[in-house]
Amino acid sequence: MSADALTPPEAARWAARSGLPLAPERHAGVAATADHIHSVVSLLRELDFGDTPPSAAYRAGEEQDHAAV
Repeated sequence: MSADALTPPEAARWAARSGLPLAPERHAGVAATADHIHSVVSLLRELDFGDTPPSAAYRAGEEQDHAAV
């Protein structure tokens, strides 16, 4: 875990602020899950999509197959 990992009491506090009170036995699990999600999102933010067009440019059914069978 990183130095700024979400602690179980912080997870409980943030959940309560959002109107989702947690049972005490769920605090650690929610904190671990939130930390995992944060680490995955951090990795995704580092990806360089370069010249990848936005999804609005995609037209279903207009793909060209480039593979040979």
